[in-house]
Amino acid sequence: MEINNIESKKADSSGLTPGNLDSSVLDSGVDSVDSGAKSHAESTHIKSARTKSTRATSSPESSLASPTSHAKKVQLLSPAGNLHKLKIALAYGADAVYGGVSHFSLRNRAGKDFSYEDFAEGVRYAHALGKKVFVTINGFPFNSQLKLLEAHILKMADLRPDAFIVAAPGVVRLAKKVAPQVPIHLSTQANVLSVLDAEVFYEMGVKRIVAARELSLKDAREIKRAIPELEIEIFVHGSMCFAFSGRCLVSALQNGRVPNRGSCANDCRFDYEYFVKNRENGELVAFDGQEIFVKNPDNGVLMRLKEEEGVGTHIFNSKDLNLASHVKEILDSGAVDALKIEGRTKSTYYAGITARTYRMAIDDYYRGVSDAQSYQAELHTLKNRGFTDGYIVRRPFERLDTQNHQSAISEGSYQVNAEVDESGTRALCRHTIRAGESKEIVAPLDSSIICGKNERGEIYKEGDRFYMRFDSIALENGKEVESIHSGNTNAILLPLPLPPFSFLREKLPK
Repeated sequence: MEINNIESKKADSSGLTPGNLDSSVLDSGVDSVDSGAKSHAESTHIKSARTKSTRATSSPESSLASPTSHAKKVQLLSPAGNLHKLKIALAYGADAVYGGVSHFSLRNRAGKDFSYEDFAEGVRYAHALGKKVFVTINGFPFNSQLKLLEAHILKMADLRPDAFIVAAPGVVRLAKKVAPQVPIHLSTQANVLSVLDAEVFYEMGVKRIVAARELSLKDAREIKRAIPELEIEIFVHGSMCFAFSGRCLVSALQNGRVPNRGSCANDCRFDYEYFVKNRENGELVAFDGQEIFVKNPDNGVLMRLKEEEGVGTHIFNSKDLNLASHVKEILDSGAVDALKIEGRTKSTYYAGITARTYRMAIDDYYRGVSDAQSYQAELHTLKNRGFTDGYIVRRPFERLDTQNHQSAISEGSYQVNAEVDESGTRALCRHTIRAGESKEIVAPLDSSIICGKNERGEIYKEGDRFYMRFDSIALENGKEVESIHSGNTNAILLPLPLPPFSFLREKLPK
């Protein structure tokens, strides 16, 4: 494919029940339900555990041999775009989270969502749970920013994070100089693919490398053999940039928004329109079969495009990475110390479901079982661009399925209707809920769900799933309504309490 920019208009630069994934062993007992309303039925206490008695025989993959001895359990690292997402990721099984404050964190939007005060609270919250927080300082600064960068490093070091994630070699050296007590993890933006590069950064004092997404498992093994003390972290889930480790200038060219400074506009995901040149007057008109042009409808940028037959208009649109089915292969290698999920700007539901799914896959691995079908069923409830296993297991050219030529993003198999707050008694509406309807409950692992009924609704179990039915919808402002929609910011008073950070969802029609 040949792409030549021929016109550019620069824009303003500012700018559970677990369902199919259920791993529960359901132990029935009898508890009372204090719901604040009259109880109509005896309640059943359900303890959600990480293992399911039927799982070991439900999948042909489940008879895996017990893993060999491991020095330590692999770490699961989740994105934290703000304090709320941080708490959700930890509740759903992450061992550590990563995030940042300011434009040095390579996610301008997520950085704005995190104040220093919120981030400090997040560090305290995680440490109280025995979990870790890594600070992203992985942007590429200009000379004019160096004093501000040094002050930022010192300020973040005062919050006592567990590591800095850094990309530029100069920033690695600066961080080691001004905050030597904070370990350094090398960002995937540094694009480490070989023993040669890994050795350079290790000698600079880097404790862990977040390997380039282009790294193969074979190369990870070679790096670990050469430098056994160097920790290796790989991405296992989330968006994939079509460029090497995000080193892309398409967004900078079209919109003046620089990806490696945290403001990528995701131009690779746009729905480009076809134009061709009129041979008589040079105007771009209907298709003539010889020259094809694509136009970005948001900013008017045109590109001349040559393509092979069968390639669609989403010219750079990589599918999302999904390695849940390959956790055993990855961990069997003995080379990987941490599994990382991408997505600081994605939804709270994404933060919870990805952490929950990979937590189960990891724990299943150490138990010597696997249920890839269930992992995938749950991950497909999320909005996605289609899934690929990227580079770590096989090379993309071996199957030519890493691009999504159909759409920038597609709906998942489920719609989130409500998000339960930290108290477990209220929820914010995310999609329409009507009186008389039931919604499936998705809760963190090891949480307790109490079945019961009162005059406002019921929690009940069907098969291996749990549901909440709303017989009436009472709002925090004192009103009672027949239905509530996503634009309503008044919290719903739940008929019965749920585990904190639970979600209510419904399956979408096919």
